[in-house]
Amino acid sequence: MTGEAWRDELARRQEELVRALVGGGELPGGFVARDVGATRDALLRKRAGEVARVWPLLAASAGPGRWAAEFGAWAAGRPPQGSLRDGWDYARAHPPTGAAALELAERELLWSYDSSSAPRPRRGLGLRRVGGVFLVRWRGRVHRW
Repeated sequence: MTGEAWRDELARRQEELVRALVGGGELPGGFVARDVGATRDALLRKRAGEVARVWPLLAASAGPGRWAAEFGAWAAGRPPQGSLRDGWDYARAHPPTGAAALELAERELLWSYDSSSAPRPRRGLGLRRVGGVFLVRWRGRVHRW
């Protein structure tokens, strides 16, 4: 095998492994399923922790010690999109209540996000009601009443 063919083959195998670890792809030949599964679980826990840092109220809403498992079950097979987008997509799939609902509403007042491209800042005045709380976006900040 030539140097270029070897590099192409290595790149293909690495892509298959990454797909199996974070994208829901099938296990490539030559790897031990138990080891790849353990690595996948560790990456999902790490990803859940990163999302919890960006979405603390959403993570807390899962209940004590449940966030990593709940988020991991949802995220398995979904490629990472970054902590902000992963949390946003999770929140839309599992509509939060209480303080986590306010956290999501504030993000949606400040940012425009269509679930496929990067969030973009919103401009101008915005208003939203969550429960008994009114949220107003004014000059790039959210105010509560």
